[in-house]
Amino acid sequence: MRLTKFTDLALRVTMRLAVLEPGASLTTRQVADAMAIPYNHTAKAIARLQHLGVVEARRGRGGGLELTEFGRKASIGWLVRELEGEEEVVTCEGEIPCPLRAVCSLRGALRAAQQAFYASLDPITVDQLASASTRPVLLSLS
Repeated sequence: MRLTKFTDLALRVTMRLAVLEPGASLTTRQVADAMAIPYNHTAKAIARLQHLGVVEARRGRGGGLELTEFGRKASIGWLVRELEGEEEVVTCEGEIPCPLRAVCSLRGALRAAQQAFYASLDPITVDQLASASTRPVLLSLS
């Protein structure tokens, strides 16, 4: 399974925010620059993460972005599902339906593989992704 660039970007932003010291924050511009991501893409990802309750954004002087406690404990499987949506890997219907759809077992096999993919990510939290081995590299991105 391949993740969208949006999901990849949102996960990287989340990991960067996970290593901030308590009370510290970054602006969207700082995150975009540090991660070498266009500002507009970063802003969209942060808006989605904020909507999910993963990121808190404060405006004005002294504002910035912080990972919420919920965001720290969030399952990567849950987060990827929310960012990607739960669409199937293949679409058998559509404008020109697949002629094999009534007898094909590929759709079911791919659905099972997709569920296994998410299940493998379910036990991993955002905090775990920002562990000791990753932390120095994430902190150096500024």
